[in-house]
Amino acid sequence: MKIREMTIKDYDEVKELWLSIKGFAMRSIDDSYDGVKRFLERNPGLSVVAIEDDRIVGAILCGHDGRRATFYHVCVKNGYRRRGIGKAMAVSCMEKLNSEGINKVALIAFTKNDVGNAFWKEIGWKQREDLNYYDFTLNEGNIVRYNQ
Repeated sequence: MKIREMTIKDYDEVKELWLSIKGFAMRSIDDSYDGVKRFLERNPGLSVVAIEDDRIVGAILCGHDGRRATFYHVCVKNGYRRRGIGKAMAVSCMEKLNSEGINKVALIAFTKNDVGNAFWKEIGWKQREDLNYYDFTLNEGNIVRYNQ
């Protein structure tokens, strides 16, 4: 298994991975080719993919605002899980963030994402209970769709 920087050339294969994961949520604008390209350009070198069997089997979109970082769309293809791929990708991203002087990273996992929530707890991430998460939709055209 190899972890490497994600590039926009990976988009089609990463999107295929996202679409293969039951319950995975994608936004029509943010997760489009142009949306991911914009994210990667704003956060150069931080997002990663995991390669095995000459295919992308995992991905993390990673970015920061100069103070704190966030992981988005962390996923590992079903059949490749519980082999250290997710942890290796997270560690790779955290090392890159640390080299840029970022001291804290967060992520959001849906409450019904039992696999993801168990994974993050298992590798030492702490669930926060001292805050509420809010968001406000600026563009109603940025529709969320969940994979069935």
